[in-house]
This record gives sequence, C-alpha cells and structure tokens, in this order.
Amino acid sequence: MDALSILLAGWLGRGEPAVLVTVAEARGSTPREAGAGMLVGRDATAGTVGGGRLEWIAVETARRMLDEGPSETLLDLPLGPATGQCCGGHVVLRLETANDATVADLAARERAEAAARPALLLFGAGHVGRAMAAAFAPLPLRLLWLDERAQEFPATIPPGVERIVTGSPLDHVAAAPAGAGYLVLTHSHALDFDIAEAVLRRSDAAYAGMIGSATKRARFERWYGARGRDAAALARLTCPIGAALTGDKRPEVIAAVVAAEVLVAFARPPQPSSSG
Repeated sequence: MDALSILLAGWLGRGEPAVLVTVAEARGSTPREAGAGMLVGRDATAGTVGGGRLEWIAVETARRMLDEGPSETLLDLPLGPATGQCCGGHVVLRLETANDATVADLAARERAEAAARPALLLFGAGHVGRAMAAAFAPLPLRLLWLDERAQEFPATIPPGVERIVTGSPLDHVAAAPAGAGYLVLTHSHALDFDIAEAVLRRSDAAYAGMIGSATKRARFERWYGARGRDAAALARLTCPIGAALTGDKRPEVIAAVVAAEVLVAFARPPQPSSSG
C-alpha cells in the first residue's frame, strides 16, 4: 500500500478534501500507539487508529469537519463504557484538515520512521525469496533484497523493498547496521554457508536465519566447526527457518511463519555482543 503522504497528495490533487487523524497520546492499553494515523475523506478512509467505536467517532468527527469545520480539533477518549470498548486505556486524537503543508509534514514523518526501522537483509531471489519479499514488504522493516542474478528478481519489486544486484554478499553483511536481521536462502548451499558464517561472526544480529532442513543444519555445523569457529555461536542460528509449522512447504506459508519469527526476534531486547 502507498504511504499515507502519497495517498493524501493524490486526494488533494484531485480536489478531494481530507482530514488527517493522528494518535497524539496513548496511555495504558490502547489499540494503536502514539503517532499512528489515518486519512478520512468524504467517501474513503486509509490507515487506522485502532478500529472499533474509537475509529468510528474519529471518522464521523472528521467528516463533520469537512462540512462544517473547525480546521483542527482534539478528541480525548477513554476506552471504556463511554466508547463501547474495553481496552481500558486512554487515547487523544488530533484531527486536522489537510493541505499541502500536511502532505510535506506527513512525508517527513514517514521518512524519519523509515530511517529508524530495523534492517533485514534477504539473500536470494528464487521462489521462496520472492514470497518472502512480498510478505515482508508491508511490515515496519527496511528490507534489502540481494542476489547476484538480476534476472531472478520479478519485474515489479514490492513497494519499499530495496533491490540489490551484487556478486559480493559478504560485503553487505559487513556493512549492515548493528541489530540487523538476516535471511539466507540463495541458490547455493555453499554460498548460504559463507553468508551464515559471516553473520554469526558479527555476533550482533537480531535474527540469523538460513533455509534448509535438520540435515542441512547438521552439515553446516560440521563445516562451521571444521573452520575453527566458536560452536556457541551456532545457538544464534535459526535453521530450518519456519520450523514452527511443519508439513506445508508452500513458499507463501513459509514466508508467513518466518515473518512472525523475525518480528518476534526484533521485539526482543538487544543481546550483549560476544565474539563468534
């Protein structure tokens, strides 16, 4: 889906007025976090501030603003019996009639949010890699998709995904920021092993995953040990990836399970660095 700033620019360019609704404060148990936003037009909405009665109130208020004003207002909403919701938290929503300045401010906010996202390096553009890219594209990550075979990438790259054609994947492992995640699923077991070794030697990966089987993992562990590497680092490697769901090897299913693995890994507190 397009960023809200792009959608808003399109609406305003077509003469369709809109209100930007933003979660200004979120205290206690709430359906969305501070900073979450949505657009409300006369006939359409985009994004969400949490759904339910909370969102219905926001949409109704925004549409009254489009017809009657004012240009900006705050809604102070406890999420209890008054709103028909049982979250128990408290939300303050800011509603503002959008203009070109709103588009610029929203775009700047989106750029800042994108820059702060954790990086995930996806090695391999084969059939599973393509399913992975599609699954991860809408998630709050910076996805770098790498392969040396330019022809393996689809003609249309999912929005927000950075396509990188490279014959030097280890250079990209070395250049990745601390706390990045890595998914290794190339066309070559030997290349998978080289990349996975480089990831484990960094010791700061939030997630290190390699496609395969129990047999492939055993082969990698023997290969890794023969190179004199620290066996303790192998505990940081997830292989096979997506093992929580067995028996279904469809790429889209594997990608969905792995997406959950990666998001859980990124949500964990950073671990102290150690040599690998």
